[in-house]
Amino acid sequence: TRAVREVFVRLYNEGLIYQDNYIINWCPRCKTALSDLEAEHEDTQGHLYYIHYPLAAGGGYLTVATTRPETMLGDTAVAVNPEDPRYGKYVGQNVVLPIVNKEIPVIGDSYVDVKFGTGALKVTPAHDLNDFEIMKRHSLELIKVIDEDGNMNENALHYRGTDRFECRKKIVEELDEKGYLEKIEPYAMGVGKCYRCKTVVEPYLSLQWFLRMKPLAEPAIEAVRQHRVRIIPEMWEKVYFEWMENIRDWCISRQIWWGHRIPVWYCTECNEMIVSVEDPSQCPKCGGTLRQESDVLDTWFSSGLWPFSTLGWPDKTPDLEQFYPTSLLITGFDILFFWVARMIMMGLKFMGDVPFKDVYIHALVRDAEGKKMSKSKGNVIDPLTIIDEYGTDAFRFTLTMLAAQGRDVLLSEERIEGCRNFINKIWNASKLSLLFIGDEKPAHSGKGSTFLPDRWIRSRAQRVISEVRESITSYRFNEAANSLYSFVWHEYCDWYLELIKPNLYGKVDRFDIATTKGAIYSTLEDILKLLHPITPFVTEEIYQRLPGNDGSSIMISPFPAVDETEIDTDSEKMMETIMGIIDVIRNIRGETGIAPNIRIEAMIRANGNEVFLKDYEYYIRELGKVEHLSFIDGTSPEHCAVGVYKDIEVFVPLKNLIDSAKELGRIQKELAKIDEDSEKIQKKLRNEAFRQKAPPEVIAKNEAQYAELAAKKEKLMVSKEVLEDLSR
Repeated sequence: TRAVREVFVRLYNEGLIYQDNYIINWCPRCKTALSDLEAEHEDTQGHLYYIHYPLAAGGGYLTVATTRPETMLGDTAVAVNPEDPRYGKYVGQNVVLPIVNKEIPVIGDSYVDVKFGTGALKVTPAHDLNDFEIMKRHSLELIKVIDEDGNMNENALHYRGTDRFECRKKIVEELDEKGYLEKIEPYAMGVGKCYRCKTVVEPYLSLQWFLRMKPLAEPAIEAVRQHRVRIIPEMWEKVYFEWMENIRDWCISRQIWWGHRIPVWYCTECNEMIVSVEDPSQCPKCGGTLRQESDVLDTWFSSGLWPFSTLGWPDKTPDLEQFYPTSLLITGFDILFFWVARMIMMGLKFMGDVPFKDVYIHALVRDAEGKKMSKSKGNVIDPLTIIDEYGTDAFRFTLTMLAAQGRDVLLSEERIEGCRNFINKIWNASKLSLLFIGDEKPAHSGKGSTFLPDRWIRSRAQRVISEVRESITSYRFNEAANSLYSFVWHEYCDWYLELIKPNLYGKVDRFDIATTKGAIYSTLEDILKLLHPITPFVTEEIYQRLPGNDGSSIMISPFPAVDETEIDTDSEKMMETIMGIIDVIRNIRGETGIAPNIRIEAMIRANGNEVFLKDYEYYIRELGKVEHLSFIDGTSPEHCAVGVYKDIEVFVPLKNLIDSAKELGRIQKELAKIDEDSEKIQKKLRNEAFRQKAPPEVIAKNEAQYAELAAKKEKLMVSKEVLEDLSR
């Protein structure tokens, strides 16, 4: 409270806070003023009413177009643009206000849009902000016709006490009966609604407290322009500038019970006004009794002081010195102006520095089709239900994977299920790794191992550490999660753990097992630490099981740093070659329908890579399920399926391995099904109506399905050619 009062008094003494009668956003249900941000605008279908205002001198009328005929009872002029040749001769004349039967002037004002309606504008200063400004320029009369309850008041003649919207219907009927109504047209418009109760907001003339924003906004604009505050993703900077550069004075008073009371007192005897941080005991002018202002401050006024008021300001406390400014604020885009911009303005004003260096605007979570979640649509995903079914870590990892900058999160249970499978993969891979390591923490880190897969996994781990650190530093959390997913599943589990099994099971004895155990331990520990910020529970559980752990938490252990000496580009290239050859063999098996339990023959034309490939021949045979592997030169063998990795060719003899006629029949059926499915998708994508109405995510999904079918067809066609050749 002290900080709030201190800020109010300082701003008031500088002339930045003032009290004035002004058009504000008023909620008739909550009976309080609202700021421009609290009046949420919704597009709605309304009407434009064309009304005749007879010329007082006779001989015709001016037709005025309005969306709010009920406010015409408070009209005090009709305005036209002085540059509009249609109306120049009428400026200075009077028209008769229908129903009220009162003469009002025709005035010229450049605000009037000649293209809106008829180009003649009814001016109701008490119920429209732009009309209020016109009133000040032309010294017009000001007449209120709607009260704070949203009902017509005593100035509304026989409509007194009628609800404003009911009055609209009745007044249109009366205008029609009396021949003043020319026509009604449908009209799309934005309507302001109260952010609390959704009642249509009324532009209302009221005595309120305001804060001048331009002097506060200018330094805040420069702070972001100079990147003393970074808004991430950068696309939100443009939105920030647009709002800040067009900012209007902020109505900070509220007519509600809860909030900081405005520190202003009025003398009940001499009407003296006192603005003070401390409660005054009596009027300093006459000694009379004081009454405090009943209005309270907008909650965002005090919220805007949060970065320094919570640290003891206005006192110079150790906390304030140590923790202001902070480094990062994470928030949603919906309070960028309510809160973030105001914290920047207040921080610069009262601390002389920005409150934070970075503002990270997180995404909005939508359903799988890109629709906003709502109970009425039945597409809400309850986090507690999801956590019960799939686990907290799976849910956290899903959201992180999908949180790309500038894009909403499209959430589905299928995505969460996939991440649950990933968490299970981590658990099972860790169990196997710990089984390999044994009860003692390895003395060796795995660095410099003679076993190629050890050097490769340690090198790849360093690159992933670098990627994750860079992604987190730049707030690309989804990229960090995707890097880890790919490394853990497709490199550590699919390749490394499979490649080390022969060594650890004693099938190959020419490599140092102790060094391999060190590589397993170091890599598993890195994986757990890198994953911990995203999946804290499973990683903590596994970390506690690492041999040599003293029981301390993973969260206080150092985050992995890159060890440049472990990066080994040559080992990575050699491993890529081995994995590429194994993938080629696996693809040939899959595409030609060779049964998984059959061990095959394979021939490799290595083109200069024979030496190191022969060192790892056993691993190629084990992972490719190859019974006999040979290296060849010269003429290509016949009746073979052929696969290529870079300049290395792999040949797999197919004779007597498969029933070529049967497999050919299966492939032809599958190709027919692909053609049928592709035609359906293509027909949909060619449909202009579909492309115009469907969400971009749905169109992209269909395009991806079409591309996937095309790629599958291409592979099957290769297999078909091989089988046709074999059948000849």
